[in-house]
Amino acid sequence: MLGRVFAERHRSGRTDLEAVEAALRSAMHQAGATALTELLQFAEPSADRRSMACVCGHWAHYVELRSKPVLTVVGEARVSRPYYLCSHCHAGRFPADVELDIQHTELSPGVRRMLAAVGSAAPFDDGRQQMQLLAGLMVTTKAVERTAEATGSDIAQGEQREIQRAVQLDLPVIVGEPVPILYVQMDGTGVPVVKKETEGRKGKTDGQPAHTREAKLGCVFTQTTWDKEGHPIRNPDSTTYTGAIEAAEEFGKRLYLEAWRRGWSRAKKKVVIGDGAEWIWNLAANHFPGAIQIVDLYHARQHLWDLARKLYPNDEVNQRAWMKVHRKRLLDKGKIEKLVASLRSIDADNPEIAEKNRNQADYFERNTERM
Repeated sequence: MLGRVFAERHRSGRTDLEAVEAALRSAMHQAGATALTELLQFAEPSADRRSMACVCGHWAHYVELRSKPVLTVVGEARVSRPYYLCSHCHAGRFPADVELDIQHTELSPGVRRMLAAVGSAAPFDDGRQQMQLLAGLMVTTKAVERTAEATGSDIAQGEQREIQRAVQLDLPVIVGEPVPILYVQMDGTGVPVVKKETEGRKGKTDGQPAHTREAKLGCVFTQTTWDKEGHPIRNPDSTTYTGAIEAAEEFGKRLYLEAWRRGWSRAKKKVVIGDGAEWIWNLAANHFPGAIQIVDLYHARQHLWDLARKLYPNDEVNQRAWMKVHRKRLLDKGKIEKLVASLRSIDADNPEIAEKNRNQADYFERNTERM
């Protein structure tokens, strides 16, 4: 490849830099894979290491050296390692595979990390293309999918172990400086899933099956400064996230663990922010007792906009005029009791609008202290 590149330069007098880069990377990969292959040639075990304990309680004995390909970050290499077989349970073992972290796989740890990264950030086939473009490695879409899912499963198992420690109050005490204000925020959103993931689940419409699963998301952040108008400003780069498709009870444990890691026990002021959903305040009471509870302004305004659109369909002028009174003069100034009274005074002949208005008034009344 390099020979062709230099021959072309000699012929035309021009240099195709991208072609040179690709050729050099390919040559370096070939050299690296050759070196790795040499490194991964294990010798036959010595006489005192030709037997090893098997999980069945008997002994597995050395049979021969066996070879397999391994895709590494520098291309395909081959590993040759001792193979042991138990005559009792007939299970074969490759101790070197365990040592190298390539047991039951032909992908090196470095390649699996790369596949997990691209597989979590984009559709799996896009990840395959990124591996070819960015790393010069040819993999299948299925390899990206399986590796990303396996890595995700390993991470989830580790998180569950940590969550169990949190439930059992076995978390280490994290020492450090006091945290002035620590915020915990959570929300949920519907995520489209395949049909088998919604079997037996009711949809939002009566008689219709569910088409989504709710992903619960949480974040933890700090705040130490305010803007000129006195509004709090989130500290840059202070936010950490956690989330899963799981029941609220399990998610509460997950979010508590993240808050604990961030110094919840050292926070001078603790705040929980949510959209007003009942499950959020149940979790706040169970896992973050004593914290200040706040309905975030964005969701509160969203409730008013929903009602404005119902009251004045296809009439943006009146929608904005109505919002100016109810949002800027009441909601944004924290005059929630007056806002509720104003909503309840609306006389609507349309039953649908009347119900919508009643529900929104109940929402603001129920969350008055949080606004």
